[in-house]
Amino acid sequence: MKTKGDSGVTRIAMWSGPRNISTALMRAWENRPDTVVTDEPFYAYYLSRTAREHPGREEVLAAQPTDWRDVVSLLSLPLPQGATIQYQKQMAHHLDAAVSLDWVSGMQNCFLIRQPANMLASLLRVLPDAQLTDTGLPQQRRLFDQVCQSLGKAPPVIDSAAVLRDPAGQLRSLCDAVGVEFTERMLRWPPGPRDSDGVWAPYWYDSVQQSTGFAPWQPATPNIPGDKLEILEQCDEHYAGMARYRLQSVGVE
Repeated sequence: MKTKGDSGVTRIAMWSGPRNISTALMRAWENRPDTVVTDEPFYAYYLSRTAREHPGREEVLAAQPTDWRDVVSLLSLPLPQGATIQYQKQMAHHLDAAVSLDWVSGMQNCFLIRQPANMLASLLRVLPDAQLTDTGLPQQRRLFDQVCQSLGKAPPVIDSAAVLRDPAGQLRSLCDAVGVEFTERMLRWPPGPRDSDGVWAPYWYDSVQQSTGFAPWQPATPNIPGDKLEILEQCDEHYAGMARYRLQSVGVE
């Protein structure tokens, strides 16, 4: 999967759900000298289409386009001088059925997944009334299936637990899958905020802004309430459909 877009530019859309390592992964890519990142470009669209009272809601709505077509246009703008890679941190649950997916064929689409019980337990702590669509997994699977059909094969899939266990091996494998050179600069980054962070960063990014690399993997025993077990079962089904294609780590030569 090494197709490049306009003028040798590689545009990577990393599709994730909430309560994952998506922001840390964005940090890893932004620490490359050849890469610019885009942080959750459909967030304002999502908020404009829902009644979710997220922290900083009005700030987000004022900072980004609320028409998905405008978002797509922005994602295809030329990159700054010296940049050859655009990395998009995309939240699958920010899309709904009204968004055409035709444009995704111009991206190197990749999928970041997390074991559903751990993800759902974390999500319920901040969104106790979470429903299946709040997990992003149905939307992720819809995108995944479309990309599979378009490519005739599975796109790159990485699991957050595997990344935390072996950041270097997983990122080497991911870079190889999208046709760019791996650099160890992706493993460590300076702490602090970034100009590229969304305006919602003060509400959500405290831990990642203090980080200088990927946190070590920690085992967990999630507790899912009985009334959410049906949601978990559906999450497991979507997760399994993508997890079978997870990338294997590439070792150091």
